[in-house]
Amino acid sequence: MNLAQTARPLAVPAPLPWWRTFNRLHWLVFFVASMAWLVDCMDQQIFNMARDGAMEVLVGKQLSIEYAPYTTSMFLIGWAVGGLILGSMGDRYGRLRMLKWAILMYALCTGLSALATGFWDFCAYRFITGVGVGGVFGLAVALVADSVPDSSRAPALGMLQSLSAFGNIGAGLIGMLIGTFAIMHLLPFHLQSWQVLFIVGAFPALVILPAMRQIKEPEKWVKAKAEGAIKGIKFGSFANLLRNPRWRRNAWLGMLACSAGIIGLWGIGNFTPKIVRSIIDFHLATSGLSAEAVASQKSYWGAFGLLLQTTGGFFGMLALSKLAQVKGRRIAFGIALLLSFLTTIMVFKYMRSIDQIYWMVPIMGFGQYSVFGVFAVYLPELFPTSLRSTGTSFCYNFGRLLAATAPFTIGQITKNLGGDIEGFRTGGIYVSFVLLLGIVVLPFLPETKDCPLPEESLP
Repeated sequence: MNLAQTARPLAVPAPLPWWRTFNRLHWLVFFVASMAWLVDCMDQQIFNMARDGAMEVLVGKQLSIEYAPYTTSMFLIGWAVGGLILGSMGDRYGRLRMLKWAILMYALCTGLSALATGFWDFCAYRFITGVGVGGVFGLAVALVADSVPDSSRAPALGMLQSLSAFGNIGAGLIGMLIGTFAIMHLLPFHLQSWQVLFIVGAFPALVILPAMRQIKEPEKWVKAKAEGAIKGIKFGSFANLLRNPRWRRNAWLGMLACSAGIIGLWGIGNFTPKIVRSIIDFHLATSGLSAEAVASQKSYWGAFGLLLQTTGGFFGMLALSKLAQVKGRRIAFGIALLLSFLTTIMVFKYMRSIDQIYWMVPIMGFGQYSVFGVFAVYLPELFPTSLRSTGTSFCYNFGRLLAATAPFTIGQITKNLGGDIEGFRTGGIYVSFVLLLGIVVLPFLPETKDCPLPEESLP
């Protein structure tokens, strides 16, 4: 008998699930980074819920429709500035160290927003909050990317982004609870719903800081930093980012693609509570309720709409980050942008009744948030260790400078079309076409699926 013919091939063990490759330190890093980004996202959504109510009090109900988008633009500008500065400093001085400062900054100024007495000081608080909020994403994903095993990096980053939806969901639940207390006249010290939202939103971030004492800067970054000092490589240098042809190409094209997705959510989608509130306002117009009772009902439903949107967003981020791992980063990015466009048109044009809120808003959330699931996996793979936080923050946060023009544009279109909710809907539809432009640049970006993280030695 020929033994070569009868021998069976050795069984190849199946690869371990990504979470089985983690040790205690990996889990601590993943927990800290995920919680920092989760609470950051909760803070963002608290702003989305509180913004309209704050503007109705600070500038009046009529002007609030026009002015609310301007406050979002200020928030996004602060976000962009903070992301660029803190992202660069994260490469220079450490991801963990700068993440602590970012958390403290956005926690403090979220609470101070409740004390605003006018439009301009409210914008100032939101700008500074944005600076802190903007630094978290690039620092968190760089911290995880440099800490966990390479085989687990993509699924871990996809999960980090997906878990952020629970921050959004938590914000929606908090908003509903505060809205219920407002309806029952149980808010303390004669505070209004928007003020309580900001006060409550300031505290969860502080819970993360004790856990950060148990971890250190990633060994990969520490080693690369030491070697870079010998070779004369400047960490966190925008000049190096934009001088090297490879990194420059990835930075500018990545920024354009990211800008489209950010505009879809922050320039348009996060104004969905305004549409929900307008539907509830129309529904209650003949109810005979007092103005205060109507405002409380609108606050409750705005939070409920946000809860539906972010629940859909969780599944969108989970699904598209998985698609990016299986089929490739670029195809997943393109599908996500297309979904964001189609679902945005659906809600802004066709959502007119309460029953439609229950199914249209989650579908829109699935589409708009799905883009962010791809961001977390893709962006860290485009840049070397010395520029990983800088490049990621450049794409994600410089893109917000462009995205900041979208709320302003919607505000101007709304004003020119009469300043009412129909003008606002039309403005959102016009701006949503920017999402299609993001798809155009994707063929010019590299496909990084199954590739190692790039390093400075590569051309």
